[in-house]
Amino acid sequence: MKGSFLSFYPLLYLIIPAGFIIGSIPFGILATRNKGVDLRTTGSKNIGATNVLRTAGKLPALVTLAGDVFKGAVPVVICNYIIVNIGQTAGNAELISNAKDFWGGVAGLSAIAGHIFSIFLSFKGGKGVATGLGVLIAYSPVSAIITISVWIAVAVITKYSSLAAIVAVAALPVTFAMSDFSGIKIAFAILFAILIISKHKENIKRLIAGKESKIGDKKEVIGNR
Repeated sequence: MKGSFLSFYPLLYLIIPAGFIIGSIPFGILATRNKGVDLRTTGSKNIGATNVLRTAGKLPALVTLAGDVFKGAVPVVICNYIIVNIGQTAGNAELISNAKDFWGGVAGLSAIAGHIFSIFLSFKGGKGVATGLGVLIAYSPVSAIITISVWIAVAVITKYSSLAAIVAVAALPVTFAMSDFSGIKIAFAILFAILIISKHKENIKRLIAGKESKIGDKKEVIGNR
């Protein structure tokens, strides 16, 4: 085996398209199909669990949340499994650790990108928050717990799901630096944050204008039925 995590196992490059395809699965669309709801034209027009909750109810929202988290975690878990098994005979703990950090980050970014630019929805999709959470759970569990805690705290205080997501994601580089320090992981944390926050531009505009819907607010749904 070669001494660079970039050439650790050439077939790992397949995790990029695989992660993208897995991330592209639109669980929100699938979970609301029997409800006669088209998330792309209803409520906030987002395919994530928050809009599903507002437009289709708790059970479809739970299914969507679980599916989006799952598809974020799966590529990272597969990646780690391959690296651990391939690296068993290497005896190079540092190389294996770096490979997991790098390729796990690549797998996670691919899944998030797939959710945001779904190949099943003409390269349109959601904002990547739940899928990003799934990535974090598999990539850095301690950081995931801190991120969830930040989200809950901001959501409880402000009642804005979008603001809670933005703050929690923006804090990721600091969270990684404090809880799971690795130069590679911090670099990917920055990329995660940029990718997800960039999809919240309209939410940020509405937050500034005081027009963003709060958690439990159904006025969006009524106005779009």
